[in-house]
Amino acid sequence: MRLYPLYIFDLDGTLFRGEEPTPNAVETVGNLRRAGSQVRFLTNNSSKSISDLTEKLNRLGFEAAHQEVMNSAEGTARRLAGKVNRVFVVGESALVEALGGVGIELVDRDPEAVVVGIDRQFTYEKMSRAMTHLRNPDCLFVASNPDRSYPLENDVLIPGAGSIVAAIEMCSARKAEVIGKPNPFLVELVLDDAKVLASDCLVVGDRLETDIEAGRAAKCDVHLVLCGVTKEPIPGLPWSPDLAVLTVV
Repeated sequence: MRLYPLYIFDLDGTLFRGEEPTPNAVETVGNLRRAGSQVRFLTNNSSKSISDLTEKLNRLGFEAAHQEVMNSAEGTARRLAGKVNRVFVVGESALVEALGGVGIELVDRDPEAVVVGIDRQFTYEKMSRAMTHLRNPDCLFVASNPDRSYPLENDVLIPGAGSIVAAIEMCSARKAEVIGKPNPFLVELVLDDAKVLASDCLVVGDRLETDIEAGRAAKCDVHLVLCGVTKEPIPGLPWSPDLAVLTVV
């Protein structure tokens, strides 16, 4: 297999499930670094900050620097910076902090945008308030990501941000603008930061409709692993059970 100058790895289901690295993941990432490739980590999960994700990666055995990690919370903040000043958020502290970090104020009244991410304290009241704000056609509707679920240890799946986005889309009769994968926006941010052409990058993920589609949309090569959400190979798509096939000998 070709050695790429840059590898962009998804996290949940690709490099780890909960607190367990996926088979051969730590060794493969280390081998690619030693072979001279750049490695970046890109997740749709907006529940953890960049600092928290960096700490987790290192704790699980992956060598990771803060500037090598990107998530949909940070990407959403970058996307909205300079476009809106006031937002209503359905989400957790990492999304709140990312938006505040670019000077966006969190409000309960008259927002310019409703921003939705994973929210494990999601309630009917939050959904109702978001719906009310979205009755204003000038209020933007932005989702950090559309993931239906997240994989944990022992083949457990838990609901993802996409399930909350879908509920608010249904009641508001509005369609959210998705910032995370499958939108290629985050992949393109990583490519720009790494100063690598799309043709010199391999995007690796476990979810066809987000990780793989984002990589394709950004015109990168892609590779599907079956150690996360997707369990069956897709005809014509490069795949492997886990990351071992990417190991450089």
